[in-house]
Order: sequence, then structure tokens, then C-alpha cells
Amino acid sequence: MFFAFFGTMIIAGIIGYASERSGFTHNGFIPSIIICVGGAFLFFMVSRMFHIGFGSPGMNAIVASIGALIIVPTHYRK
Repeated sequence: MFFAFFGTMIIAGIIGYASERSGFTHNGFIPSIIICVGGAFLFFMVSRMFHIGFGSPGMNAIVASIGALIIVPTHYRK
């Protein structure tokens, strides 16, 4: 479980960095990484509690990170 958790955090950080680097978001590197890690952490805990997910922990991390990037910045943007 600990390796899956740390792997989820690393994958989320990579997704946050890559999304900012590719121009998908315009939040800045650190905010994008924090948003991705927060979304992945939340989804990791929910998936462990309720046994839901998209298969492997890596796929869960990718989907949760992209979902957090889509939901959070567009919700607070003017």
C-alpha cells in the first residue's frame, strides 16, 4: 500500500509538471503540481475506503490528476 501511495504522488507530480509544460494549464508549475497531488491523494483515499477505481493505482493517479486539473482551475477562474 505504501508503494502504491508514493507511486501515486510521483505520477501526480509528473502529470502536473507535464500539463504546465505542454500548455494545458496556465497556473504555474508549483500550483499545478499541488492541484494534481491533492486530487490524486483524495482519490487514493476514497478508492481505498470504498474499493472503487479504474483498475491499477497508476491509472487511478492519472485520471484523478487530470480531473483535478480540469475541475479546480476552471472553477475559480474569472
